[in-house]
Amino acid sequence: MEKKKISRQQVYTLVVQIGRKEGDGLPKGATGAALMIFASGIDEAEAVRETVAILKQADTAPLDVTGYGTLAEREAEGHEIDDEERALMQRALEENSVIVAHMTPFFGDEQSTVL
Repeated sequence: MEKKKISRQQVYTLVVQIGRKEGDGLPKGATGAALMIFASGIDEAEAVRETVAILKQADTAPLDVTGYGTLAEREAEGHEIDDEERALMQRALEENSVIVAHMTPFFGDEQSTVL
């Protein structure tokens, strides 16, 4: 009988601001976007590094990353986290992956005022 390997991975909530880049898939006229991401990692720094690397591979231009911590840290801060978010966080943990949960495109001068 195999013992299940204990993972030190946790899931971090990140908001990544991206700029425009050819082939980025953003809507016409958008100046960039904010992506809410659930990313697994041993620590937040690893989750950020993995997320930025994957976003660059996906032909986006990450500009800024803001970390909001783990599920427990967000709950301690009083964040309301719905069942859909919890399910996506669990999936990111199980798959050791980066999941884009939500994308908000920026139009005009919005990019400098958000985040």
